Amino acid sequence: MCKRLQTAFVPGRKLYGTASGGGERAGHGVEHDALDAGEARYELVISVDARRSGQYGDAEKPRMRERIYRVLENAFAQAGVVRDAVHLEDRGDGVLMSVPGRIAVTRLLGLWMVEVHENLREENGGLLVPLGLRVAMHVGPVRHDSRGISGRAVDLTCRLADSSVARELLDRERADLVLAVSDSLYADVVSAGGKFIEPARFAPARVALKEGPVTAWFHLPGRPAPDIGPLAPEEPAAPAAGGPAPAPAPAVEGGQRDQRADDGDSYGDVDGEDGEAPARYTAKGDLSVHQHNVYQQPVHIGRVTGAGPRKD
Repeated sequence: MCKRLQTAFVPGRKLYGTASGGGERAGHGVEHDALDAGEARYELVISVDARRSGQYGDAEKPRMRERIYRVLENAFAQAGVVRDAVHLEDRGDGVLMSVPGRIAVTRLLGLWMVEVHENLREENGGLLVPLGLRVAMHVGPVRHDSRGISGRAVDLTCRLADSSVARELLDRERADLVLAVSDSLYADVVSAGGKFIEPARFAPARVALKEGPVTAWFHLPGRPAPDIGPLAPEEPAAPAAGGPAPAPAPAVEGGQRDQRADDGDSYGDVDGEDGEAPARYTAKGDLSVHQHNVYQQPVHIGRVTGAGPRKD
């Protein structure tokens, strides 16, 4: 059962998403006009995961969970979003939320994320091991039933929050928070900018999911656009139908592939036989290639090492 935030009225601040009716379903924070598992509604889905939650001991995990809820729920209050308007499911090491369309997506992408980041920094101020959060957002059709939410939009959001790019980026940059948004959400909302939304601070990456590779956009609040190139290289494009297949990696004698991209060793092209393509060799040290040579006397080829006598 998730904790419920008692939102105080703040003069001059508009509260978004006031819930109708007094009832609240167990485990849920939003009362829909007509809950029907067969009816999908376009909503903003938010997935929040804690960094390395498995490393927390049994005594530490409840405190970690309290911090997550405190960070998120205080951010809702600070952003003027009534907590009862947000569907929330506990995930042990994080939460899964959906926000109805009557609440502007820009408010969650902008002001709410700013407040989440500031609250998280405040929580981490006195911690030896700071809490790190991976947040993902996507808008799509969501189905509600008495047990929670489901749909491809939910699956994609959870996959992005758990993606290797989000994990590695959070660790590599030693950040408190990383935000991942779907390509469609970036194109429809983020790219237009807005209050606390800066498109130039997002960077795209290809993410390999169970359903196949997708493009997502990543943002580290308070920082420039991250350099994601080394983390998630673009997959090679598939050949067009009926077109030539990609050329195999060049090989050398002994079956070893061309390793120029791996180790930066010296390499070179040598003319082949008449009518043949040039041969390519990869050397781990010195390289010496001799073709069509006739030697009349003993010849030494290569370097002499050590203090021993030279042998021709």
